[in-house]
Amino acid sequence: MPTFYVLYQNKNPRSTTKDQWYAKAKCLGYWDLEKLADHIQDNVSAKKSDVIAVLRELVVVMAEAFDAGYGVKLDGFGRFKVGLKTKPAEGPDKFSASKNIVGSRINFQPETHWSAADGNIRKNPFTT
Repeated sequence: MPTFYVLYQNKNPRSTTKDQWYAKAKCLGYWDLEKLADHIQDNVSAKKSDVIAVLRELVVVMAEAFDAGYGVKLDGFGRFKVGLKTKPAEGPDKFSASKNIVGSRINFQPETHWSAADGNIRKNPFTT
């Protein structure tokens, strides 16, 4: 699997690695629902329209799970759950959801497997 990247220099004056160079993954674009459905249709016995209907419904059902306080686990794919961005409070009694919770996001953790053959390291099927 080729990984495209661009180089960037660390300009953070407080960093111990200031002025050193790093690679950042470069995304060439995105596969939208239509493109995903085309590829899935080529690999299974479902029609493209059926695949699109299922993927659209997946988004709706995942939102229902998050609203109910649950995460979503897709076997072979990974886990999704709600994460929060908060501002600090001086103590538990000073914390207020309306004042201290300033945003939310969806966190994704790809499914990984331990590989004893490679020295007991975790492998992600998307990047191996």
